Amino acid sequence: MIPARPLAPSIIRGQIPRSYAMTAEAASELHTIIDLIRYGASRFNAEGLTFGHSYDNALDESTQLVLHTLHLPPDLGPAYGQARLTAAEKAQVMALFQKRIEQRVPVAYLTGEAWFAGLSFKSDARALVPRSPIAELIESGFEPWLGGREVQRALDLCTGSGCIAIAMAHYNPEWDVVGTDISDDALALAQENKARLLADNARFIRSDLFSALSGEHYQLIVTNPPYVTNDETDALPQEYSYEPELGLRAGDDGLDLVLKILRDAPLHLSQEGLLVCEVGESEHALVALLPNVEFTWIEFNVGQMGIFAVECSELIVHHPRIRELADARG
Repeated sequence: MIPARPLAPSIIRGQIPRSYAMTAEAASELHTIIDLIRYGASRFNAEGLTFGHSYDNALDESTQLVLHTLHLPPDLGPAYGQARLTAAEKAQVMALFQKRIEQRVPVAYLTGEAWFAGLSFKSDARALVPRSPIAELIESGFEPWLGGREVQRALDLCTGSGCIAIAMAHYNPEWDVVGTDISDDALALAQENKARLLADNARFIRSDLFSALSGEHYQLIVTNPPYVTNDETDALPQEYSYEPELGLRAGDDGLDLVLKILRDAPLHLSQEGLLVCEVGESEHALVALLPNVEFTWIEFNVGQMGIFAVECSELIVHHPRIRELADARG
């Protein structure tokens, strides 16, 4: 975990180091929660920070940092916005603002927490920050794409922090949910999140995609695998350098793992099973490679997000072509 910077002894004594000179001067003119949130958002925008780790704008990031520092809930009522901070509290908030600006650390790694599907997950550099639009599908029960079919067993492939698997288990206590990942560090974080959220019907297995799942079958497979192209990974803003590259990089077109998943998924889906997969901007490359496959590109509240649903039967029909493409990736 990348922790928030602890309050320095000189700050506790009221002596602000030179690195905090600018923020200390500003702090003397800031008094309330709203003051600090507004100031943080203005600084973040002025410094050209990149957003996209749970929050997509400066105001939400600033709000999260301030409320976390003050040990207040994210749904704090507006009336508390005029509450005044102590000098020590302001110093702590300013230190986090400064670290966010100077080091470009994602907010979730500064606070150690990320919200996903209405649940609070522990978040640190062992896995990507939870942020997939799949959260919306989980909260809607994967309808209408499941079409009312019964799910007894569900798989979250490339589980990372465990957020998708645990959220599915939380909202569907009758499901047996399995999450897999190749990273031992990610799986350790997923286990911590399982304990944090009491997801007794979720379990985690180390597996390179389907390699450790021989003979296992599921009615629903959900996956948010690495899908960022080599060029895009190399050009990512500094914020993304704190995340494990293993969870991002996926070849020249971003489809190295996705094609293998499409190839092998029919071996692990029930006859009426459904695969839900996120490919992001690699959607266009996938459609170009497999123009005859009937992918259902899902519309979210904010539009299409590069996530498709596909029936097991459709993958079987096109298996020869999918296998040819996947096998060529090595």
